Amino acid sequence: MPAQMQAALERLTGAVKQFSVAQRTLAIIGVAVLVLGAVGLSSWMSRPSMSPLFTSLSGADASAVVDELDSQGVSYQLADGGSTVLVPAKDLYSQRIHLAAAGIPANADGAGYSLLDDMPMTSSEFQQEKTYQRALEGELAKTIGSIDGVDAATVKLAIPEDTVFVDTKQDPTASVFVRTRAGKTLSVDQVQSIVHLVSAGIPDMQPTDVSVVDASGKVLSAVGTGTTGVSGGRETDYEERVRTSVQTLLDRVIGPGKSAVTVTASLNFDEAQRTTEKFDATKNTPPLASSKKTEQYSGSNSSATGVLGPDQNVVGPNGNDQSGAYKSTTEDLTNAVNKTTEVVKAAPGSVERQSVAVVVDDKAAAALDLTQLQATIAAAAGIDTTRGDTLAVQAAAFDTTQADAAATALAQADADAKVAAENAKVRELAIAGGLVLLAIIAFIVFARRSRRARRTAVDLGELPVLGTPGAAALGIEGVGADELPVLPPAPRPLEPDPIALKRAEITALADEQPEEVADLLRTWLGSPSGAR
Repeated sequence: MPAQMQAALERLTGAVKQFSVAQRTLAIIGVAVLVLGAVGLSSWMSRPSMSPLFTSLSGADASAVVDELDSQGVSYQLADGGSTVLVPAKDLYSQRIHLAAAGIPANADGAGYSLLDDMPMTSSEFQQEKTYQRALEGELAKTIGSIDGVDAATVKLAIPEDTVFVDTKQDPTASVFVRTRAGKTLSVDQVQSIVHLVSAGIPDMQPTDVSVVDASGKVLSAVGTGTTGVSGGRETDYEERVRTSVQTLLDRVIGPGKSAVTVTASLNFDEAQRTTEKFDATKNTPPLASSKKTEQYSGSNSSATGVLGPDQNVVGPNGNDQSGAYKSTTEDLTNAVNKTTEVVKAAPGSVERQSVAVVVDDKAAAALDLTQLQATIAAAAGIDTTRGDTLAVQAAAFDTTQADAAATALAQADADAKVAAENAKVRELAIAGGLVLLAIIAFIVFARRSRRARRTAVDLGELPVLGTPGAAALGIEGVGADELPVLPPAPRPLEPDPIALKRAEITALADEQPEEVADLLRTWLGSPSGAR
């Protein structure tokens, strides 16, 4: 070991030996805290960042993934009740590729068309039909499970058997069970998407033949009636849209919190189709087709023919008219007739009637013209008086008790949070100051003890030489003074310089008592004699 390191180690060992019991205890605690902090920091820094390998796994798939990771020696963590597997970020993509090559996860809850891969050649027609039906159910369940908010889905199909012994064939039906994630609910649009997804995937299935039920037992779509709550949901959406537009307008005009808007609407969800045919003909319209036929005959009176008249006179060829001529004209016209056919199909969801009620704070309404404000609100809400829409605008005093209490509670909470933050800061500063003060005290104590342990030169004077006059005889047990060997006289030391001695004493005094020496110097420098 180098001499410098050896000397530093000896000084450190000597300093530690000079510690008292309390100082040694504090030193041990400090070293332990430093070691634990270093270990914790190193473990935190060396801990890998975890990323989700797979989410929403079934129990069988999660078990297969964990077993494969154990066999590969890859660390992992489970989350979301075991349905999510986390692995280190550096192993994420490599493990995904490895597990995909191994066919994991296999999605045991919904095998889908993979069931057809293991079908034996000797399977019966019944087995083939049922296996194909199970495959359809699994594929539909997997597709529905990918919708946002859906945790798991199960589809059951009722497909009638094709037979020639019945005149009419029943339509297939489907039942869908949906379990949503915690805190999630399916909207009307999502339920309709599930219904149309299932009905479009099965031949001859109508959307009204799909039933959707959630985990709580609530029927979201019933067979024969379609999606439950569609009308109510659309009415609520329309009312909220109108209320938001009117409320936004009022907030900009009179300020937030000074008005209240309520909208009630009635929508018509009946799908109607109307066909209208109109015929219109004018005098100047030329005919589409025209035909004219003329017959004319001429001859003599060669026979007595005719018809007796009322006076027994012959009328006809042998009567008054004896020429025998005949003429007949026939004309057929096909006139052009204007025809207009109009087919009107009314989509469901039209507004039948709506009512809007607006209440304005009387303090804010004092500077407004309520008539003009009512006209503005009617334009913003789309009020149509011909269909029976109503609009009511009224000024009233608002109850601000709850708002004031909420504002006071928020202000108090902010003040408490500010005081808590200040107290935490003061506590942290106090702890830091205490640690610094403790370190300073330990340093001062260590410095003083090191000064006290420093060797002080003691002037013992001139030691007498043995055997010289005036030297005291040393009494050694068992050995007489005459038997001791005679040593040559020691060289006399040089007389020390008195000035050097004084300097050494002053230096030692300054090292041992620096504060007293500094005060003495300041006193000398501040006295009149010192000034001179």
